[in-house]
Amino acid sequence: MAKTPEQPKMKRRQQFVETFKMARKGDPKLVWWLLGAFVLGAAIGFGLFWILPGSGVIGLISSIVGAIMLGLLGALLLFSRRAQASAYAQIEGRPGAAASALTTLRRGWKTEPAVGFTKQQDVVHRVVGPPGIVLVGEGNPTRVKALLATERRRHERVAAEVPIHEVVVGNDEGQVPLPKLVKYVGKLKRQVAPADMTDLLSRLKAIDAARPAAPLPKGPVPTSMKGFRGQMRGR
Repeated sequence: MAKTPEQPKMKRRQQFVETFKMARKGDPKLVWWLLGAFVLGAAIGFGLFWILPGSGVIGLISSIVGAIMLGLLGALLLFSRRAQASAYAQIEGRPGAAASALTTLRRGWKTEPAVGFTKQQDVVHRVVGPPGIVLVGEGNPTRVKALLATERRRHERVAAEVPIHEVVVGNDEGQVPLPKLVKYVGKLKRQVAPADMTDLLSRLKAIDAARPAAPLPKGPVPTSMKGFRGQMRGR
């Protein structure tokens, strides 16, 4: 019984380690960047606390504590940014990358990967949240555009009164880059009340039950993006 409280902490610690390994794989200089951020933050912290009232041993101790705190804060903030960039760089261009990124959305969003797809692995993912229904396509732009139109018509049959948004992931004009996808979706205008979400999701089950399984390869993107959600989202 005494070990029960330790289990969640161990899980978070392991999650952080996995996130660090993933980030370091895509960013070999990560350790040096973190060390530099810690040293810079520690120097600023020491200087700030040193000029505060106090002298002797107490002043020295408070300055050291302040240096450590600001050093760790600086390193963690930098780790968050570089780990996020590394994670997106590793999955960008791979089948299912957008679906993996969308798992980092906050609570109140429901993501369903590959609600529509082609044999060439062009896919459309669905996100249901405060803005309504967001259809996110990735793959060949021409095929994805047609696929989005098909999915829009399919969803309008069961949720005609709900706003439907279309997003194409990519780096061309009119598309949303993968690293900016979550932020873009999260900023869409809120038009669906939380109380209506349950009914909407229930109606969408009708079209979900009729579609075949998506022919995506197993494990197309790093599964640690889910761990990345809790560690890096800035809650």
